[in-house]
Amino acid sequence: MPGPLFAVTIDKASKRKYAGLLISAGHGIVEFPLMFLIYFGLTQFSIPESVQIGVGFVGGLLMIIMGVNVFRNRNRPDEKTETSKRDTLIAGVWTTAANAGFILWWLTIGATLILNARYFGLIGFSIFAVTHWTTDFIWYTIVAFAIYKSRHFFTKRVHQAINLFCFAVLVGFGVYFFGSALWLAAGLLG
Repeated sequence: MPGPLFAVTIDKASKRKYAGLLISAGHGIVEFPLMFLIYFGLTQFSIPESVQIGVGFVGGLLMIIMGVNVFRNRNRPDEKTETSKRDTLIAGVWTTAANAGFILWWLTIGATLILNARYFGLIGFSIFAVTHWTTDFIWYTIVAFAIYKSRHFFTKRVHQAINLFCFAVLVGFGVYFFGSALWLAAGLLG
């Protein structure tokens, strides 16, 4: 599904063949501990609205900043050197961690999936966790590899259009998360 992680994958894949693998690894660095935290503890509690508001504000702001950085670099000449592996891995970590929708999804829908997996014990939950992440890994690796292989067909205009798409997705989600947090905060105060 197109979202912030997808947009970052497209951006990084134009420079690095294995960007999807690194983005997925960064995504997993955040996702696995969160899944285990939910499995072992958070399924016992409801999430306070103040936490949801904080996640929305911080995540929204970080998404907007990331989008602005993509926009500012849109006309930068395509360099022959690849982005560093560390930068690509960190992009996967930060995009996942800053995505308020990702966190809220895991604390709501994801928590329900984890509760269902608990019926099969730790082995069932582990199979669920590995299967879930493996699908993310396969998807982002295939998308990144396809983008990397097709980059020779990218004209300057196509490259700028992709960057504008990534900018719009990141800023759009950022504004949505920030606005949702603001709306929730206004409801608590009103």
